[in-house]
Amino acid sequence: MHELAIAQEIVAIVSDCAAGARVTRVVLEVGKLAAVLPDAVQFCFELCVEGTSLEGASLVIIETPGLARCRECGGNVPLVRPFGRCECGGTDLEWLSGEQLKIKEFEVV
Repeated sequence: MHELAIAQEIVAIVSDCAAGARVTRVVLEVGKLAAVLPDAVQFCFELCVEGTSLEGASLVIIETPGLARCRECGGNVPLVRPFGRCECGGTDLEWLSGEQLKIKEFEVV
């Protein structure tokens, strides 16, 4: 369950950036191919914020789709798993997006 370590790191990064200000909301972008379970991150986040400047903050998770380019025809291929097949039948795919895990923004008061 690496989501606990991810949640701990999110809290640490946001705490450092907020410099002691109370954080009310954190927006996280998670790619479908990032091998991260958003529900588990949400659960772990709620545990990790206790006693920090993020306590009571909401975590908004935006899931982004995976996208690859077919090396055979150059077409774009939407991905929901780390593999797929192009409409041309090609399976040699270059991932373009969907692996990201980033803090997009946070709000302080």
